[in-house]
Amino acid sequence: MSTEPVCLACGMQYPAPRTTCPICEDERQYVLPGGQQWTDLATLRASGDRRARIEEQGPGLLGVGSEPGFAIGQRALLVRTGSGNFLWDCAAYLDDELITRITELGGITGIAISHPHYYTTMVDWAHAFDVPIHLHEADRQWIGRPDPAIRLWSGTTFDVTDELRLINLGVHFAGGTVLHWPGGENSRGALLSGDIVQVVPDRTHVGFMYSYPNLIPERPSVVRRAAELLEPYPFDAIYGAWWDAIVRTDGHAVVQRSAKRYLAYVEETV
Repeated sequence: MSTEPVCLACGMQYPAPRTTCPICEDERQYVLPGGQQWTDLATLRASGDRRARIEEQGPGLLGVGSEPGFAIGQRALLVRTGSGNFLWDCAAYLDDELITRITELGGITGIAISHPHYYTTMVDWAHAFDVPIHLHEADRQWIGRPDPAIRLWSGTTFDVTDELRLINLGVHFAGGTVLHWPGGENSRGALLSGDIVQVVPDRTHVGFMYSYPNLIPERPSVVRRAAELLEPYPFDAIYGAWWDAIVRTDGHAVVQRSAKRYLAYVEETV
C-alpha cells in the first residue's frame, strides 16, 4: 500500500513531499483549526483503527467504505450490472480486506467519481484492480496524484458502459457529475449523485450547494441547468454520498420540485 501523503481533513492523496492541500484551501472545503495535517494509507492500515465495511444499499448496490469513516467520510457504491461491477465515487480508506472482498464479488471494471472531494486515494484503487478512472476534464486542475489510469472525458454525457451514463451537471464543481443507471431499482432507474445532488434529511427534497461546510449556495443558473439536464432521465431512487442517504421513491419528481423550490428562494419569488 502506498505511502504518498494523504490529507487528514479531506483524504486527498498527493505525491511526496507535500505541505499544502489545494482542496482544503479552496472555499468549498477548509483547513483544520490546527493547520494542515497528513497521514498515508500504510499508516492508517497499521494503526488497526478501521475495518472494511461493505453493506447493501439497494438492489444491485453495495456501499463500500470503512468503520469508522475517514476524512470527509463518504462511502463509495459498487454498482453490480450485467456487464460487471463498477465503482462509483471513492472512499479514502483502502486495505487488503476491502480488496479481497471486492475481488470475491467479481472485482470492478472501472471507477467514476462525482467531484474532486472524493478523488482521495483513487489511484491506489485503480492500481489494486487494474482499471481506469473516469473524471470530467473540467476538474483536471484538482487531480492530486496524476496517473496513467486517469481518463478525462468532456461534454455533458459519457457512457462508461452500455448500462451506465455519466452526466455533467456542473453543480458544486464545474465537472460535478452524477451517474444514471436505467436498470437500477429493478429497472425503475437510479441516480447516483454523490453530493452534486445532495440527499438531505427530508427525503422529499434534495439540495444544491456550491460549498456545503461554508454554506455558499449554488448559482441559480447552474441549478436550473442541472434540473433541465436531468428532466429526460427516469429514476425512482437517488443514492447520495453517505451511508443510507437514499431517496427510495419518486426521485425524478423530488429533483424537479427541489430545483423549483431552490430557485424560488434564491430569486426571492416566495
